[in-house]
Amino acid sequence: MSKSNSVLLLAILACAAILSSCGAQKHKVEEGFVSLFNGENLDGWVGNKTSYRAENGMIVIDPKGSGGGNLFTEKEYADFIFRFEFQLTPGANNGLGIHAPLEGDAAYVGKELQILDNTAEKFAQLQEYQYHGSVYGVIPAKRGFLKPVGEWNTQEVMVKHPHIKIVLNGETILDGDYLEASKNGTLDQKEHPGLTKSKGHIGFLGHGDVVRFRNISIKELSINQ
Repeated sequence: MSKSNSVLLLAILACAAILSSCGAQKHKVEEGFVSLFNGENLDGWVGNKTSYRAENGMIVIDPKGSGGGNLFTEKEYADFIFRFEFQLTPGANNGLGIHAPLEGDAAYVGKELQILDNTAEKFAQLQEYQYHGSVYGVIPAKRGFLKPVGEWNTQEVMVKHPHIKIVLNGETILDGDYLEASKNGTLDQKEHPGLTKSKGHIGFLGHGDVVRFRNISIKELSINQ
């Protein structure tokens, strides 16, 4: 191989490594699942498209846009399996809204599943229902299964109203019934009318921190599955 060809090959490999580390990699969607993000733009999503943007095959939330806010699917979903990968930055706080309307606080008018850097010192005194994977205010998730900040995490959320199961990096961190968990009152002692909702939008709920998402797909479930 000539020297010029060797240099070209090294340049190509370097570019490929950079794109891979940033998240711009092909993702095979499993049969029965539908991709919710085309890797190029936010078609199919509604909400804050100033803070959220498509970049290198990822959805990136940048608080320099307009401080966070929410980005929802255009479509509403009932029972489903939702899969995604996320990359936290130090001290990052976000959320996954399910069965949510487009207006109001999704943690109460829908349900919010925490996306959070559990290791951050500023979160050391959180309530148990505020850590990553928890159904906010209602069901706490098990801790200890997040990858180090900066690495990509894989998460699956299965919802068969009112049952929810969350698997983080291959470990089940939450498996419960949110209506049963709240029948004697919620853990945060607040009203959560959204717990009775069985259909709504899915969305990322920004809290002013940089978080990246990729490989977002969903499989809708029939009531018989």
